[in-house]
Parts: sequence; structure tokens; C-alpha cells
Amino acid sequence: MAARGSFDSRLGFILASAGSAVGLGNIWKFPFEVGQGGGAAFVVIYLICCFVLCYPIMVAEIAIGRKTQRNAVGAFNALGFKSWNFVGYLGVIAGLVILSFYNVIAAWAFGYFWEIIGANFAIGQQFGEFTANWVKVGLYAIIFMSTTAFVVSRGISGGIERAAKILMPVLLVLVLGLVAYAMTLDHSMVGLKFYLQPDFSKVTPSVVYSALSQAFFSLSLGMGALITFGSYVSRQTNIVSAGAIITVTDVSVAVLAGLMMFPFVAYMTQGDLDAMKAVSGGPGFIFVTLPGIFESLGPMLGRIVGGVFFLLLSFAAFTSTMSLMEVPAAYLVDEKKISRPKATWILATAIFLIGIPSLLSYGAVEMLGNLKLPGVAKSMPFLDIVAMISDIILPLGGFLIATFVTLAWKRRNFDEELAVGDEALRGSWLQGYVNFSIAWICPFILGAMFIITILETFFGMNIIN
Repeated sequence: MAARGSFDSRLGFILASAGSAVGLGNIWKFPFEVGQGGGAAFVVIYLICCFVLCYPIMVAEIAIGRKTQRNAVGAFNALGFKSWNFVGYLGVIAGLVILSFYNVIAAWAFGYFWEIIGANFAIGQQFGEFTANWVKVGLYAIIFMSTTAFVVSRGISGGIERAAKILMPVLLVLVLGLVAYAMTLDHSMVGLKFYLQPDFSKVTPSVVYSALSQAFFSLSLGMGALITFGSYVSRQTNIVSAGAIITVTDVSVAVLAGLMMFPFVAYMTQGDLDAMKAVSGGPGFIFVTLPGIFESLGPMLGRIVGGVFFLLLSFAAFTSTMSLMEVPAAYLVDEKKISRPKATWILATAIFLIGIPSLLSYGAVEMLGNLKLPGVAKSMPFLDIVAMISDIILPLGGFLIATFVTLAWKRRNFDEELAVGDEALRGSWLQGYVNFSIAWICPFILGAMFIITILETFFGMNIIN
């Protein structure tokens, strides 16, 4: 245990795990999923998905890690189920795949921070030129990945925990500051009404599926991150309550992001509801549209507000990249007996190299920007293909975790581990709820989600809509 390191405090574990969950998707994707999915109606469905489906998976992953004190692969070996360690390997691979393109998007955000504070508001109209400049974006990607490797190489308490204790509070302050400022903009109340007023007529099977997908992906489940973090947790830690706090923190940041983004949208569209409905989220809005909005605030205020926004985006990306790198790093340290510093720098180099096709796919190399997969109707950049593949891997990982707990490890052993650190939990309704969800809700919904995603993506079957 001493050689592997551990979290110094329960707070450090919660902040690091919440940082893993809080990422770019919370800032640019969730608000627009809400806006297009019926406002507060989507939020309600999202919350139900988070606590009925995602929270039990989170607790299961942490429990497996704490029980074994091993990485995502070694945990299954330590429990005596070596035939199941492919689930851990799937998580290690997922971490590498996600980091390879995530680092590129993080580089865009980091680059935009410097462009905006340098008063280059025209960068929004130059997005294609910016992403095609592989030298500049590559330099930002190297800086971002090197910083991630440096923190992870410092260990759990001295690296990831220390960084999380600084970054997460700063991130929350930045979000709250931008929310407070956004409220002062013209038409901000129109934006908030659009964001938060429930419209149940928009709740369709497709909206429910989107809420489920957003909930699962936003909490960093199914890729071994929380098994790995759980392996550094004290036996005295109440992982059931800790998991609840992590879930609430992630949800809160996502909801706050909407309180920030939709006043900006309303300001941009001058409160025109039809125009607001036409706005979609993602890279287009963040990197193309927002710089123009910041410019309209004035040369100085625009630099401050815009700079803070892209700094927030960079911090959100960084809290995720730390945890993503820790999954394969812990595997190399535990299973291959490679020193942590050496392991992290090997990984940083490998991830950057794996990510080069993603880096080049947005304008630098035309061929990489127009790839077509069998069964997929439209061509897309290499980066988007890798992101799509990761979206398929994660629910599969969650399904396998739930199946493992139910059929292999057995629910009674799972219950015993949950009670460690909180004897009052033994036999309680909360323990029963988590156990029931793992056995009867998670496997079926996540399994169906995985199959539906495969059929819709690669076979063109319109199942949800």
C-alpha cells in the first residue's frame, strides 16, 4: 500500500474522482442536450439516470478497487477471477483511446485561452485555420500532455490529489463567476427560462436515451478510472456516501454550465426563441460562435470573460486527463513493475503519438478529415470516429462491471464490501437499492444501450427516433 501510494484524505479522493467526472462534456454538451430535450424535463430524466443507473455502477467500481487495492486489470486477478480481467484491459484501452483525442480538444481550448486574452476575437471565424495549423495545435497538445504526465508522475497524494484540491475549487469559482456575470447580460432571463422551463411535449424515447447517455458518459464510468481511484482509498472511507457526493458534484457543474451558457445564447440571439432553438452545442458553438460574443462585450471585458471561459474549459479538461492517464499508469506500475515516473512519460509519449491522426484530421490532412466507416452514412474526421468508438466502449464496460458483480463476485460479497467503513449500511434500504440496481437495472439498460448504439451507428437502424 505504501509503495502504491494512497489518498491522504476522503476530500482528496472525492475531488479527484469528481474531477475525473467533470470534463468538457459538462461545459459544452450538457447545456444544449437540456435545451433541445425539453429544458427542466431533461434535467429530471438526467438526474434519475444518474442516481438509478450510474451511481450504483460508480459504487461498484470503487468497491472493487478498494477491496483489492489493485489497478483495473489486477483487481480482477486479486479477486480470483482472472478470466474477467479483460474488463480491466478494456478500461486501460479506453483510457488510451479517449486521451488520444481528448488531448487534441484540450489543446484547442488551451490555445483559444491564449488567443482570446491576446484579443484575437477573430479566432472564431478562423477555427478551421487554427485546427489545421498542426504545428501550433501540436505544441499546445504537447504542453497539455506533458503537464498531465508531470502531475501523474508525482503520485496520488503528491500529484493527483494535490492538483485536484487546487483545480476543482478554482473550477467551481470560475463557473460561479461566469454564471453571475452571464445573469447581467441583456435577455439573460429569456435564456434561463428556455433552459429551465420544462416542456414535457419534447420528452421522447430519443430524449430519454440522450439523457441516459449523457449521464453515463459524464461520470467517467466503464473505463476503470474509479476502480483505480478506489484502490487508493482508505478502508475507513464510506464509499456509498462518497459516491453520492461525486455524483452530485458532477451534476451540479453540468447544471451550472447551463446557467452560464444560455444567457450567452440569449444575449447573442437578442432573446429570439426561434434563433435560440436553432443553436446547437459542441465545438461549433464553443470555438466558432462564442469568441464573437466575447468580442461584443468590449475589448477589455471580452478578453477577461472570454479568457476566464477558456481557462475554465482547460481546467475541466485537465481534471479529466489526470484520471484518464492514471488508469494505464497504475496498470504499468502494478503489473509490469515500471516506476511511476517512467510509466507516465512512456504513456504521455505513446498517447501523443496515437493522437496524431486526430490532431491532423481537422484540416491538416484532407484524407484524415473525410473517413467513412462501414455502415456509417456520412464521412467524418478521424477524431470524431475515435470519439464515437469510445462512446461505444464505455456502456459495454459498465454492463460488464454490473454483470461481474452479479454473476461472478456475487452480490453478498459486494454487500460486505459496501458495509466496510459504515456498519450502519448493512441491511439498510440504501444497500438494498444499490444491490438491486446492480443486479436488475444496470445490466439490462446498459446492455440494451450498447446494442442500440451498435445497430444505429454501424447498421443504420433507426431504433430510438
